[in-house]
Amino acid sequence: MDSLQVLLVDDHPVVRAGLRAVLTEQGGLLVLAEASDGADAIAQLARLRTLGERVDVVLMDLQMEGMDGVQATARITAAGGPPVLILTTYDSDADIRAALEAGAAGYLLKDAPLAELVAAVRAAADGKQVLAAGVAARMAPGERDAAELSPRELELLALLARGMSNKEIARELFISESTVKTHLIHIYSKLAVDNRTAAIDRARALRLIR
Repeated sequence: MDSLQVLLVDDHPVVRAGLRAVLTEQGGLLVLAEASDGADAIAQLARLRTLGERVDVVLMDLQMEGMDGVQATARITAAGGPPVLILTTYDSDADIRAALEAGAAGYLLKDAPLAELVAAVRAAADGKQVLAAGVAARMAPGERDAAELSPRELELLALLARGMSNKEIARELFISESTVKTHLIHIYSKLAVDNRTAAIDRARALRLIR
């Protein structure tokens, strides 16, 4: 059977070197190329395509300088590219949701055991969705305890966590202060809190924000 060919995408050379080493040691896996960010990954896929090389799985970091993993995943999947498996240290619900909505075939954490990583690469190549155990439990219907906040409410929460005032949030999101206050009322209700500090603490506890 031909080796599964992987494109590694991470902005840390040391991380890429480590991943290349451990994946190369596994029978049936071949690191075909590396990229330092999302834009580089897209360029590498185009280059490999012109060379007639096949990429079976893109192993993609999430937070990178330049184009991040979510943007790159959306571009790759929209273009009918290979499955993208996210490998990251971030496990907030906002990050997971964004990656899966972008079309990621799976979401794995960097502290995953080697056997789990290798199995995830192979499963993604087979067209299966792969989620880290803790991620799968939180995403499963009926098992998630996170409130159903809208993307705009999550965005506003993240700005709250940065210490922004209502006026600053309104300016950042190009909305009125009254709209900010309305969003806050909905956020407080969904999180069962009554102030900004409690909302931030609750959102972090639920891993809705970092």
